[in-house]
Amino acid sequence: MSKIIVEHQPSEERLNAIGIRSCPTWSKEPSTFPWTYSDREIAYILEGEVTVTPDGGEPVNFAAGDLVTFEPGLKCTWTVKKHLRKHYLFE
Repeated sequence: MSKIIVEHQPSEERLNAIGIRSCPTWSKEPSTFPWTYSDREIAYILEGEVTVTPDGGEPVNFAAGDLVTFEPGLKCTWTVKKHLRKHYLFE
């Protein structure tokens, strides 16, 4: 199973079921940095364009309007291509 799951343009019903729009937001300027997930993160991308490359894996691209799930244990490198703003929820 992939440690990064991208749902392109999820339905309002899906977003409401998660309650993601009431979650905090986080922003990041274009940059590249390493990250390790100790918990599952669900992120709804409000603005921007990103490539996340798992250590030893293939790059995963996502952008505004995508719902992205990052599984615990994922070690990766984030490349923020266009200013990022997202809602996020750690589980």
